[in-house]
Amino acid sequence: MRIDTLLDLAVARGVRLPDALTDNWPPHLHATDERGWFRFQRLYDLARSCVRGEEAMRRVVAEAAADDAAEGSRWLELQVEPSSYAPHVGGLTPALEIVLDAAREASIDSGIGVGIVVAASRIRHPLDARTLARLAARYAGDGPGTVVGFGLSNDERRGATADFAPAFDIARRAGLALVPHGGELLGPTSVQETLGALRPDRLGHGVRSVEDPRVLDEVAEAGVALEVCPGSNLAMGVYATPREVPLLELVGHGIPVALGADDPLLFGSRLVDQYTLARDALGCSDRQLADLARDSLRASRAPEQVRLTALRDVDAWLARW
Repeated sequence: MRIDTLLDLAVARGVRLPDALTDNWPPHLHATDERGWFRFQRLYDLARSCVRGEEAMRRVVAEAAADDAAEGSRWLELQVEPSSYAPHVGGLTPALEIVLDAAREASIDSGIGVGIVVAASRIRHPLDARTLARLAARYAGDGPGTVVGFGLSNDERRGATADFAPAFDIARRAGLALVPHGGELLGPTSVQETLGALRPDRLGHGVRSVEDPRVLDEVAEAGVALEVCPGSNLAMGVYATPREVPLLELVGHGIPVALGADDPLLFGSRLVDQYTLARDALGCSDRQLADLARDSLRASRAPEQVRLTALRDVDAWLARW
């Protein structure tokens, strides 16, 4: 969500926002301990509470697509946990259908394809995850305005990863991409547990796998792509400086990496900022940046024609520069 949109919605709903989301935005976060995570989650939930009703939901989707398209992206996979929006629109199914319809409209209006990832939350019961997986399976597809993946989000220190395996089995049978989060706040053991229990196609973050060579090998052998979000890693206090983000170590180990912005609202950085950091702080060459863009396309659920066209354009960009 755009920060300006949050301010508009907060005024409309009579929600008083803290300084961290107004005068002192983006907030200073350090979520590697329980207190820091509580502050992050409180700000996240406060922002989400301003999105009540169909009009606000549609606005968020449309603007997210427009902003990504303006940065040159060709395909956007937006993650949503529909439970928090359901009470305002009549239930889980209407909440997801609104998002999917908004994604279809946004794809036409912005020229960027928008697929939806339905995500369960670690702080809710695993049975809730199964409910969401069955809902996601009903709307599974391979194009704009369909559910293309199933994820698992929130504090990875909460809940037992293996308890969510049945939900991921439902999503797997429906042909959805399996895209849980793990390996940012917790170390390589978390990555290993997620690989074993959920058998993901992509892993949100996974950067802490570099702390154990055996786990790094497991990620590479499994062919799992990592969604690396340098801006998130820095904002959350996982790494103190941009140079510490282990992007080049992961790539050098043969692991596909898709750069992502994670949460622009709270971190204050978008997709292009991640490529800028890779170039300026980590010394990535044009060829390496092009490889990162290719990895992100190949790891996505973009329709084949969208992927092939974008890959050709990456090649043309590299040849030009």
